[in-house]
Amino acid sequence: MWTLAQIAEYIGGEVIGDEHYEVDSITTLKNASAGQISFLANTKYKKYLATTHAGAVIVTPENASAVPHHAIVVNDPYVAFAKAARLFNPVKQHQPGIHISASVSPASIIHPTVSIAAQVVIEDGVELAEDVVIGPGCILQQGVKVGKGSRLIANVTVCDSVQIGQDVIIHPGVVIGADGFGIANDKGTWIKVPQIGSVIIGDDVEVGANTTIDRGALENTVIGNGVKLDNQIQIAHNVIIGDHTVIAGCVGIAGSTQIGKHCVIGGGVGISGHISITDGVQLTGMTMVTKSITKPGIYSSGIPAEPTQQWQRNVVRYRQMDVLADRIKQLEDKNK
Repeated sequence: MWTLAQIAEYIGGEVIGDEHYEVDSITTLKNASAGQISFLANTKYKKYLATTHAGAVIVTPENASAVPHHAIVVNDPYVAFAKAARLFNPVKQHQPGIHISASVSPASIIHPTVSIAAQVVIEDGVELAEDVVIGPGCILQQGVKVGKGSRLIANVTVCDSVQIGQDVIIHPGVVIGADGFGIANDKGTWIKVPQIGSVIIGDDVEVGANTTIDRGALENTVIGNGVKLDNQIQIAHNVIIGDHTVIAGCVGIAGSTQIGKHCVIGGGVGISGHISITDGVQLTGMTMVTKSITKPGIYSSGIPAEPTQQWQRNVVRYRQMDVLADRIKQLEDKNK
């Protein structure tokens, strides 16, 4: 149980009502009970505010008067919700030690506070810093380094010489440092190009389930500090992602692309190789990027779904665009 005063102090808010009121969890406005706290961050849910049973609600100053019970007033309710959720759901604590079924090379360096779960494989030269947690089924190949407080949840494969920073979270099924897609065509036969670079991951990074980050061909693939990656993202060799960029699920980034700091990339975006995207760019979902973006801003492409019959008519029109453009040019020339 937490009092509203304790929560407000933790999230940087101000209590309106009884600061000694206690709640035990956080949930939505629609489903909350008197023993829970909720929040209003999206205006489309404001319709639930007047009737919510939540014991308290995290809101902006503008909405505080509409809360039927207690409130905690903040400038950004969604950020405050994220902080409060962490208060109610602390990170699971792991006991230091190595499971009997784990295979740990004597040529590795393991801090005494590290927790290594069942069926883990740790190869020669691996270095695990203080408070690292290696979940069940993970494989860390030769020369891997993992920084203080980082957690590999389960079944994560980290290939040779990859470096992972501090306080990194890597979710199940992630593969870091597999070979990039390097091949050369020799008179119709494809020849593999050895991938001799590695992957460098900064501090406070999160990598979603089943995401893959390829090692560099010659130089390293680099993921900057504070980067957040969703599930099932493909990051090809020699990609560089700047600090605090966030990327949603099912994005594909081709090789040798550089993405700036503080970018936001929506789900399903495809990014061609050997281009650069400057800082502060936002790409909406399903956007296809085929050339460099040099100015910050919001970029989109693609056509939303529509009834098949209408789509087919539009396709016909698209195919006629060159002819129509020529006719317009001829008309303009006649009127000169």
